[in-house]
Amino acid sequence: MYKTTLKIDGMMCGMCEAHMNDAIRHAFNVKNVESSHKKGETIVISKDKIDEDKLRTVVDETGYKLEGINTEEYEKGGMFSFFKKQNK
Repeated sequence: MYKTTLKIDGMMCGMCEAHMNDAIRHAFNVKNVESSHKKGETIVISKDKIDEDKLRTVVDETGYKLEGINTEEYEKGGMFSFFKKQNK
């Protein structure tokens, strides 16, 4: 799993967040996507790495400005993830 954090300029409200989330969901096979206009970011959780060129195109088409992309490996946390870390 991968966590991709997008720095986005131009989102001003909850409708902007929803617009960005919908655009990402329609373009990619993702597990979760959440946007925050206050933080100016969108976080995408996906099974596979997301094509950055296609991602730039999708964001550009929404009218917002993509200022940065950071992708890192992601391990799903949960109620029992604390115990898994303790046993390693």
